[in-house]
Amino acid sequence: MTEFMRNTDAFTWSMESDPRLRSTVVTVILLDRSPDWDLIRERFDIVSRRLPMFRQRVVETLPPAPPRWEYAPDFDLDFHMRRVSAPEPGTVDGVLEMARLAAMDDFDRARPMWKATLIEGLDDGGAAVMCKFHHALTDGVGGVHIAMTLFDLTEDPRTIDELPDEPLVTTPQPLDGFREAVRYDAGLIGKAVVETVKTAPKLLFNTIRRPLRTAAAAGELAASVYRTVRPVTETGSTLMKDRTLVRTLGVHEVSLPKLREAAHRSGGSLNDAFVAGVAGGLRRYHDKHGVPVGDLHLTMPINLRTEDDGMGGNRIGLMRFDIPVGVADPARRISEIHERTAKVRTEKSLPYIQLIAGALNMMPRWYIGSVLRHVDFLCSDVPGVPVPVYLGGAKVRKLYAFGPTIGSAVNVTLLTYVDTCSLGIDVDTGAIPDFEEFHDCLVAGFDEVLALAD
Repeated sequence: MTEFMRNTDAFTWSMESDPRLRSTVVTVILLDRSPDWDLIRERFDIVSRRLPMFRQRVVETLPPAPPRWEYAPDFDLDFHMRRVSAPEPGTVDGVLEMARLAAMDDFDRARPMWKATLIEGLDDGGAAVMCKFHHALTDGVGGVHIAMTLFDLTEDPRTIDELPDEPLVTTPQPLDGFREAVRYDAGLIGKAVVETVKTAPKLLFNTIRRPLRTAAAAGELAASVYRTVRPVTETGSTLMKDRTLVRTLGVHEVSLPKLREAAHRSGGSLNDAFVAGVAGGLRRYHDKHGVPVGDLHLTMPINLRTEDDGMGGNRIGLMRFDIPVGVADPARRISEIHERTAKVRTEKSLPYIQLIAGALNMMPRWYIGSVLRHVDFLCSDVPGVPVPVYLGGAKVRKLYAFGPTIGSAVNVTLLTYVDTCSLGIDVDTGAIPDFEEFHDCLVAGFDEVLALAD
């Protein structure tokens, strides 16, 4: 049976007709020494055999069916895995420059959408592994699940007794796409009819017995859907308005225990303190430029993954709401962010996120793109690995993830590793041309949040 893209993934896929809206994710793994290349290659081979999308490409389907996944007929593991020497002088900055170029470069869409590059010869004797993949392959939590197939808990790699079988690849027939689209559309109509038959009697009964409550619930759902898809015609910031194809990447680390304690003392969660730190940096950046700032538009991924979802895959919903960036007091800022985030996490529209994305896929691309380019910033909080791990016999020192801006001015991704929150900062230089000054402001924003823990 053909696997069709989820509507949320099809939404981000179709948006890439505008290259400023690409959904490319880049991760950087810093190691204490060069790992065993053959072992790393074997682990990625295992991942590609267990997760079909790592051997599949995306093929367009007749609308309204979304694009579908299809096994690439010429899959070559060595095309997706590279081994290079670090650029002189072998610093982490050189690795970040390679990651920056990878984040701006598009995929060969005739092949599976991922690459892994081992970078050897760092000046401290270490190495790095840079992974690049399309967001449709996996979300942050799914990526951590994949990483645990690659990682070991000790320096001595565990033995894999037997590789999973390679998937059977058949040659697509000329009319396969048409038949699959018809099958998909028929299934969609059939599902709609079944759901209508199942829910109509209950809805009628509730309308007769409790008309006011039923009408109120319908109104709440409609309002929630509107908040999810509402048009955004202006950026909240009058400073960070331009959008380009040029990116700059940076990193920062903060203490996980201190950030969690700061959140606890202010009545919020770790994610609330994280967003408050980013908001504090944005407020300082606007102050540096003498530009007043109030609420800014934030897009934040909401994890919809369940225990039944396997390794990999994309199981998130993107929710847009406003954040009180102009609030100077960090404790108050955490508290207000907590209230607004809690409302978003309980939106009645969340169970219908795939249906909403399917409806948005039918709208003009230029309109959806114009909405995304008016989002001010993105924040993504990914629970990472809580214990030290090894890759190919080398110890993992640090982990960074750089999420796509998807039309916003900046995306800050928090990835935890042991007791450290590693921040991957992806900036659109059209919106933020002075990256060093912005980075200093962001560090200061987190410092004022961490001070709450003391």
